[in-house]
Amino acid sequence: MMKSFRFAAAAMLLALLMLVSAACAPGAASESDKASTGMAAGDAKKEQAELTVSAAVSLTDALSEIQTLYESTHAGVRLHFNFGGSGALQKQLEQGAPADLFFSAAVSPMEQLVRKQIVNANDQISLLTNELAVIVPSDSKTVVQSGAGLLQDGLRTVAIGIPESVPAGSYAKEALTNAGLWDRLQPKLVQAKDVRQVLQYVATGNADAGMVYKTDAMTTTDVKIAYIIDPSTHTPIEYPLGMVAATKHREEAERFYRYLQTEEALNIFEKYGFSIPPSS
Repeated sequence: MMKSFRFAAAAMLLALLMLVSAACAPGAASESDKASTGMAAGDAKKEQAELTVSAAVSLTDALSEIQTLYESTHAGVRLHFNFGGSGALQKQLEQGAPADLFFSAAVSPMEQLVRKQIVNANDQISLLTNELAVIVPSDSKTVVQSGAGLLQDGLRTVAIGIPESVPAGSYAKEALTNAGLWDRLQPKLVQAKDVRQVLQYVATGNADAGMVYKTDAMTTTDVKIAYIIDPSTHTPIEYPLGMVAATKHREEAERFYRYLQTEEALNIFEKYGFSIPPSS
């Protein structure tokens, strides 16, 4: 009987040792450990902010370079850009499209959003300026030095952005109207959804000339600038930047908003042909 007792005691001791060993094993996390791990993972996920920036398509190249630089030094932020015509982007925001910042190629779309309190008046700034240029294909032999030159027979089509939704198209219409050429050029005009489409039409030879921002003309060797349009013939080309009031990432959005105003970011914009107004 004593022998049976000793055997039972030894079996219990062995079972206890196995239980303790299992509890101490690397893969055997306690419920509290699992909870802590889950909270840590949740916190890490929470820290990853994805910012959406609705921006004028003419800013594509500069913002793409800024994105690479910014994300490399801000691990917790990912930038997503929604490029398009400023007027179309304005309408999207008015209809509730999610965005954290808006970067327009004209003052009017930003003013509309401020008026409707989609962007707070204190959270926007005029950051950049640009110039309007007439471009032709790089192999074109046609000489165009003024608006009147667009009337010559050698130019059958002239591309511009849709004036109602594309700021570059609005500036173009204003300049042509002030020069007394808008009505006369109607048979030649081809309208595009944004300034990059105008650039594409001319670069591929589907339009004999086009009116784009100087910065767009600088992005390809497939076109050349015929002349810069006199800035006194149209409204000043300003690029206002603003934070969307409904952003779900206020802190991160404000940090990127401030970064775009730094010397480092402004130098990149200047590299792509934009100018910086004295107040920036």
